[in-house]
Amino acid sequence: MFTMRKITKYITHSNIVYVLRCVIRTRPQLQNAADMAASIEPRLTLCICLVFISGFSAVSALIEGLYCGTQSCYDVLGVSREASKAEVGRAYRQLARRYHPDRYQPGESDDSRETAQQKFLLVATAYETLKDEELRKDYDYMLDHPEKYYSHYYTYYRRRLAPKVDVRIVILVTICAVSLFQYYSWWSSYTEAINYLMTIPKYRIQATELAKQQGLLNKTKEKGKNRRSKEEIREEEEQIIRDIIKNKIDIKGGYQKPDISDILLCKIILFPYHLYTYVAWNCSWFYRFTIRGEEYGDEERLYIIRRYMKMSQAQFDSLDNSLIETFLKQQLWIKENYEAYREEQEEEMKMKMATDPRWKRYRRWMKSEGPGRITFADD
Repeated sequence: MFTMRKITKYITHSNIVYVLRCVIRTRPQLQNAADMAASIEPRLTLCICLVFISGFSAVSALIEGLYCGTQSCYDVLGVSREASKAEVGRAYRQLARRYHPDRYQPGESDDSRETAQQKFLLVATAYETLKDEELRKDYDYMLDHPEKYYSHYYTYYRRRLAPKVDVRIVILVTICAVSLFQYYSWWSSYTEAINYLMTIPKYRIQATELAKQQGLLNKTKEKGKNRRSKEEIREEEEQIIRDIIKNKIDIKGGYQKPDISDILLCKIILFPYHLYTYVAWNCSWFYRFTIRGEEYGDEERLYIIRRYMKMSQAQFDSLDNSLIETFLKQQLWIKENYEAYREEQEEEMKMKMATDPRWKRYRRWMKSEGPGRITFADD
């Protein structure tokens, strides 16, 4: 069964013009006036119906839930489709003063407070639709093309649900917030590590000896009015020892001193440079050691060893220098030597676990009780 929307989908102004042209084109072919009248009458009737339906299509273009609903936004404000932005604003202000809830006075009009509030909301919606050029263009397109039913829904809700703030600004603010949190977290971990080293006697004694050698703690006693209290002197000595520990002890791993170039924002900014460096380094490696067959240097050998061990640069740098020298002496950059070294380390670990009393107790506990086993012990 055809509905009015389905009928108007196929009725356009071009179809009406085509029918009129057919009527005019067939007039010379008629034999007499009676034939002419008989032939024109049904065609004129069809044209009148098409014009009526075409005029009705503007009404069918108004969809409930979109813009002003089943009412035209132009009719709500009392302006024509050719009205300028200033005319739209002037009409809105006049209607807003009339229907605004704060200006409502009982008895001045036949409308109740609820009706006036609904009319004010409708007027505000019409003004919001027509004052924006892009939104008004979409609304006019809906009036001119009522057959694109689902497209109008998509266009309306795409603009309605679109974020008001530029997405790029949101991403930038998020990256900056994450970067600040990273730096603060790393600095807190570094401060925690320094505070822990300050409590270890070995490091305090070494730092104190270095401070005395540099003459930082061998100051003469102060006299007179400028003499400081013992608490102030103790705080100064603690700060001197703290500074020496910061400068002399190289903390690596997760508690190392934070570097601003490691935060997310700097990583993103320097990404093109790091990408270029990575590509250039790989091309140089391929040219030097694959094509030309050069021998590996110590830096290249350590890189291959680190890659075999699947360790990051920070983890590998935290190893003792004596252990790194052992890697070079055993030539672990050669695949066969590394496999033999790995098997040897696994065997040593198994022997250690077999002879360690702690592991023996752990195995006995897993065998006798273990997790998940229900026991009844008398307290």
